[in-house]
Amino acid sequence: MRDVALVLSSGGARGLAHIGAIEELEAQGYRIKSIAACSMGAIIGGMYAAGKLSEYKKWMQTIDKRKILSLLDLSFSLDHLVKGEKIIDAMKEIVPDVKIEDLPIPFKAVATDWEKGQEVVFSKGSLYEAIRASISMPLFFDPVKRGGTTFVDGGILNPLPLNISKDMPGDIVVAVNVSGTGEDNDNDTPPNWEGTGKGLNYFTMSQRLFRLMIQKNAALSIELYKPDILVNIPMDLFGPFEYDHVDKISAYGREKMREALGKS
Repeated sequence: MRDVALVLSSGGARGLAHIGAIEELEAQGYRIKSIAACSMGAIIGGMYAAGKLSEYKKWMQTIDKRKILSLLDLSFSLDHLVKGEKIIDAMKEIVPDVKIEDLPIPFKAVATDWEKGQEVVFSKGSLYEAIRASISMPLFFDPVKRGGTTFVDGGILNPLPLNISKDMPGDIVVAVNVSGTGEDNDNDTPPNWEGTGKGLNYFTMSQRLFRLMIQKNAALSIELYKPDILVNIPMDLFGPFEYDHVDKISAYGREKMREALGKS
């Protein structure tokens, strides 16, 4: 049995693939000894580190488009569309908040210091404050302000935080990147990206820029800090807001992890 330092990437609803990837690791006898994660990866990783991933998955299986809309506390601010409080409050009903340092599995979440343009690693304090900072996608979620610092999505600088996994427990580093290129896309489903052609507008253009930045930075992280096992899921395979498809996306993540472990 091998001990794993697990790294989970950002990626919106595509990050639901992390659930299946974790399930497959466990099914094959791997022990996850630590987690470094960003954005959606921080949500999934945080739920697992708290021992509540199955409860979170069951909750996500109740999510439909109407429920997604009900969790969007829209704002009239100039710098964001959604406050983000309803989503966190709903998650707390499923998994109560806990201090990161009290988690049974070491956990680190990455966010970005907006003013300094620096990566910030949360390794102690409130789990949900760390998650909320890590998922604060610019222009969509309200930035998190703490102690004079403004935090936004960690995916801006480090969507796949392999660099911080080297100091965390585990014999091997296993990374799940849900922002890969489409080169290995053997699925007949057309790209889920709607920011081309007649779909162009300020929002879709900003999202496209953000997605390209995440993809390139994730690829750079893989090149610089080569993991022992890498699961690469094409970015255009699932849409960033398909949160009502947890079973489909999770199953794909499990399949890709099975393939990656078979090659190792």
